[in-house]
Amino acid sequence: MEAAKVYTQDGTVDLQGRPVLASKTGRWKACSFLLGYEAFERMAFYGIASNLVNYLTTRLHEDTISSVRNVNNWSGAVWITPIAGAYIADSYIGRFWTFTASSLIYVLGMILLTMAVTVKSLRPTCANGVCNKASSLQIAFFYTSLYTIAIGAGGTKPNISTFGADQFDNYSVGEKKQKVSFFNWWMFSSFLGALFATLGLVYIQENLGWGLGYAIPTVGLLVSLVVFYIGTPFYRHKVIKSDNIAKDLVRVPIVAFKNRKLQCPSDILELHELDSHYYKSTGKRQVHHTSTFRFLDKAAIKSCSRESPCTVTKVEVAKRVLGLTLIWLVTLIPSTLWAQVNTLFVKQGTTLDRTLGSDFQIPAASLGSFVTLSMLVSVPMYDQYFVPFMRKKTGNPRGITILQRLGVGFVIQIIAVAVASAVEVKRMHVIKEFNITSPKQVVPMSIFWLLPQYSLLGIGDVFNAIGLLEFFYDQSPEEMQSLGTTFFTSGIGLGNFLNSFLVTMIDKITSKGGGKSWIGDNLNDSRLDYYYGFLVVISLVNMGLFLLAASKYVYKSDDTKEFGGGCVQMEAKALDTSPLTI
Repeated sequence: MEAAKVYTQDGTVDLQGRPVLASKTGRWKACSFLLGYEAFERMAFYGIASNLVNYLTTRLHEDTISSVRNVNNWSGAVWITPIAGAYIADSYIGRFWTFTASSLIYVLGMILLTMAVTVKSLRPTCANGVCNKASSLQIAFFYTSLYTIAIGAGGTKPNISTFGADQFDNYSVGEKKQKVSFFNWWMFSSFLGALFATLGLVYIQENLGWGLGYAIPTVGLLVSLVVFYIGTPFYRHKVIKSDNIAKDLVRVPIVAFKNRKLQCPSDILELHELDSHYYKSTGKRQVHHTSTFRFLDKAAIKSCSRESPCTVTKVEVAKRVLGLTLIWLVTLIPSTLWAQVNTLFVKQGTTLDRTLGSDFQIPAASLGSFVTLSMLVSVPMYDQYFVPFMRKKTGNPRGITILQRLGVGFVIQIIAVAVASAVEVKRMHVIKEFNITSPKQVVPMSIFWLLPQYSLLGIGDVFNAIGLLEFFYDQSPEEMQSLGTTFFTSGIGLGNFLNSFLVTMIDKITSKGGGKSWIGDNLNDSRLDYYYGFLVVISLVNMGLFLLAASKYVYKSDDTKEFGGGCVQMEAKALDTSPLTI
């Protein structure tokens, strides 16, 4: 007798819009076709970002402040453009097709960048390691290539990870358990790509040629895209159910403001809401009322005015986005700390003794590999040992709450930057001891002094970066999870822009009136330790704000009253900020 066909319970479909069989689609089988792209995309991004500051200073003759600012601005653009890509995916064409179009733009940008550093007429001419000043055309072509990549990243970054998470059915107990580990192992593949970039590509760029260093990830991206499309029959696709997300989010506070003088009814059933049959028939989700941000409830008051009220469901979605926004705001400073890895940490490393053995010289940007290595070691330990251990103690399937995970990561980041400041104090002491004044002089201090700060940032990211990605996907309203993930990417982007702003302002303030800049062209005569100390101070203040925001946050409940496009209950439970007991 033929077994009954069991379809997914979350309403996912195939590329033609037909319901999909749970046994033949999705899960890790489908995700295996996605992991290759993530690894090669991360290889491409970090292959550019980790050594870009050196290319700008040595090949395009930019000064320290300009190069740091331009790296931050480009990195910021790469992380901020996903807002547009996520909106297009959630509102119009879905994650698969948005990713498809954007990935082609990304590859085009990589091809143009490879040409910019390879074709003679497009790159500055160099002799004996010294390059001539780049022409306006060469500079324009180089930056056009970079920002073409940023545009492509806008559609790939927010959609490839959420598309992977879509392969697990939330209504299946077994698949839901697998999904708990998904983001850990997704980031693990990302770390592998980053590791090869910081260890292999950086060395290739400085010793075998920048063209080859950019061509390798370009070819890798093309191959990974072919693999991605081979897996098409196994993919599950979420159905677009939202008419206009942005319009709904903007309208709720506007209507609430217009109704500000009205009194909210004591009975929440008197607020405007559509019949539950509407949600069942359309496949949309009805969200129940919660007591958070009560001022927005006024948008659902039934009144005699011409302004039609918003439904309780739309008000609750707006509340959830507002809650996410408050958490997002306190992630900007931690993202600023991470921006040091590809900028000032690299410039700091170029001043130190980088020799290994008799004639091998370590590229300064390669120390970024220790961020990745510490992540690669820590992720399996976190997933296989820490989570099961804490799960027994707390009863939480994740071991600890997501916001507790973020808090631990933020603390480790602060310690890392404090260590960086202490190492810089040591470097300045050696400079003074050996009377070093020239920017070209090598400080007789091993580059491996920088290892602790890199390694601590990597360990912190296991809690912080992965936690942020999981938090914003998990806590976003169902119909806007791609857009919700852009809270993660845009936070990193604005963190880079914020670092660019801080570096520029600190330089102007400290060099005012002929003073010595903390971040001058000559790092052997600057005070990076002061700048790192400044970052520690603002991070401690931000940590206090994070604890406040986290203590007020209300998690979205995992419980659903009706699977078939029915109701979703918000869980009225704030973060437990009590110390963890082991």
